[in-house]
Amino acid sequence: MKLAVFGHCTIDRIAIESETHDQIGGSGCYCGITARKFGFDVQLVTRFGADFPRQYLDENQITYTGAESSLKTTRFAINVRGAERDLRLDNVCEPIEYMYVDGVDCHIASPICGEITYDTLAKIKKDSGFLLVDPQGFLRARDGHGNITLRDTEIDLDGVDAIKVNVDEAAHLVNSSGDEAMLALQRRGVNNVLLTDGTDISLLNGNRIYSITLPNKQVYDTTGIGDIFCAAFCCTMIKERDFLWALCFAGGAAQAALNSRHVGLQKIPRKGTIQTNASYFYNMIKFRTLATR
Repeated sequence: MKLAVFGHCTIDRIAIESETHDQIGGSGCYCGITARKFGFDVQLVTRFGADFPRQYLDENQITYTGAESSLKTTRFAINVRGAERDLRLDNVCEPIEYMYVDGVDCHIASPICGEITYDTLAKIKKDSGFLLVDPQGFLRARDGHGNITLRDTEIDLDGVDAIKVNVDEAAHLVNSSGDEAMLALQRRGVNNVLLTDGTDISLLNGNRIYSITLPNKQVYDTTGIGDIFCAAFCCTMIKERDFLWALCFAGGAAQAALNSRHVGLQKIPRKGTIQTNASYFYNMIKFRTLATR
């Protein structure tokens, strides 16, 4: 099975408490390496410069044809404050051009700083059998100092199979929250709407909302957790064709990554650990049916 990931690879400077860590990251790395843990072949459609240590991708047998750029790699400075983060964008590599990838079972479109255009997203949707969108990079704006904020944004989501948003992103996409935000995204054409609110994770499928809660433990580095979550959800959907197992594996992957207390890519968990967590969550799923309107 094969996954294509559209999104920049990065070099991140992560500040946690009194320590600073220089790590490679970005949705391309986090999603790609997580998918490799699930046994998927991975094609990255990304851009990075000569300053990017690509050997880590090579060691994980991840393909990145045409990724090399004459510009330097996208760089973020990330200040982690518990479950919250402050982001500063210090450098941006060039945009990603669409590339057709043969034999792909699913796609993830996860821009981090506007590197995917709406035209590129439309081409991905046209060629994808299963597409998950993480819209973070469509929503982000930066000020003159590179500090990242969110802005109201409209995205054509028709033909998108799954979307992963947090409460702030949902508010800027559909100007609502909670159930209303999930329903608004569903009305735009998304089959599976994933909403994260701290440790609470909800999935709207049809007229039911399914929810799990991650154990309330102290977190360390949250960088890339959303990407790990998205890749685990996609890979499980393709393998199992069961959105409930996909929800549980995504939650299990996020929990295992947080429990590791590692920084950067080192927090990506083994599949066995993810599966143990997923089995726990599967027995703890809550659901409720929404009133017909």
